[in-house]
Amino acid sequence: MTYRMILNETSYFGAGSISHLIDEVKKRHFKKALIVTDKDLIKFKIATKVTDLLDKFGLNYDVFDEVIPNPTIGIVKNGVERFKKSKADYLIAIGGGSPQDTAKAIGIIINNPQHADVRSLEGAVNTQKATVPIIAIPTTAGTAAEVTINYVITDEQNKRKFVCVDPHDIPVVAIVDSEMMASMPASLKAATGIDALTHAIEGFITKGAWELSDMMHLKAIEIISRALRESVKGDPKGVEDMALGQYIAGMGFSNVGLGLVHGMAHPLGAFYNIPHGVANAVLLPYIMEFNAESTGDKYRDIAKAMGLKDILNQPIQEVRKYVVEAVKQLNKDVGIPAKLRDIGVQEQDIPELAQAAFADVCTSSNPREVNVKDIEMLYHHVY
Repeated sequence: MTYRMILNETSYFGAGSISHLIDEVKKRHFKKALIVTDKDLIKFKIATKVTDLLDKFGLNYDVFDEVIPNPTIGIVKNGVERFKKSKADYLIAIGGGSPQDTAKAIGIIINNPQHADVRSLEGAVNTQKATVPIIAIPTTAGTAAEVTINYVITDEQNKRKFVCVDPHDIPVVAIVDSEMMASMPASLKAATGIDALTHAIEGFITKGAWELSDMMHLKAIEIISRALRESVKGDPKGVEDMALGQYIAGMGFSNVGLGLVHGMAHPLGAFYNIPHGVANAVLLPYIMEFNAESTGDKYRDIAKAMGLKDILNQPIQEVRKYVVEAVKQLNKDVGIPAKLRDIGVQEQDIPELAQAAFADVCTSSNPREVNVKDIEMLYHHVY
């Protein structure tokens, strides 16, 4: 059996690490950046922490701020045109998963123009050239897009999200500065934090998991479980720990895949524009419960990582129940809605949602085999 690990070239961590941006730009002899971000990050002066730094050192850039949650094919195409017009030679992605994913798609298409049809990037595509160099600066502690080989684009016309898996899309530099995340609202910290926990748990139990990825996912579960509540409250140490925990989860799942939580969450974003982290968070404990019997002793390892010491010596059936309840309690503590109806899902759409979830690339990696009827049942159960 052969395993593969792909990680980005260079990463910086810790409060204030954004200062390393200038050295990286200069030593790589980059000339002009296209900054990919969204209007809120401009409005609330998060992205300006980067542009002010570039201005201070006289470094040239243009800004593409049209990114929206669940970025669409049209936005990617607009970004490609903006990059061409700007005559930039690298990208700086500032934001959560949406700007990061948009930048990856732009960079791949620029260097692989045969994929100008964005839909052609779906799945594990054998692109010929690496993306335009990307410096990824996350502002949420959740997606870990700065260290993964994945990105997700929404096909509005067909009401679906598609996952792109491409080793050529990984950023060359990631700057994981918790000060860039500190001002995010508590609700966003909660949703992206449970998204990171979903990455860690699904990556740990996915079919492709192995010892090296297990090490990463268990450490991520440990950090996120202890830090998320404090991060949501605004504690700087909690925010910094979450920034690290979500990155470690990304190191793992990027290389081994995810599962049914993501498979079912992607259609919710496509149909209703529900933020990805919220969709994952609502689904996670219920899908954990569904998968439990197919995970061997792994929920005992999850319990240990979460610090649930009192349950460790109980029969595995009891451990599994306890872990699921612990995740439900964490969701409740950080303000995650309990049911799909609470986030705008329409029950009459469930058959179509189930078809889309079954076809999603993440679903095939789930530890328990599923069919469309299983997924319909789960959507109804969580509804």
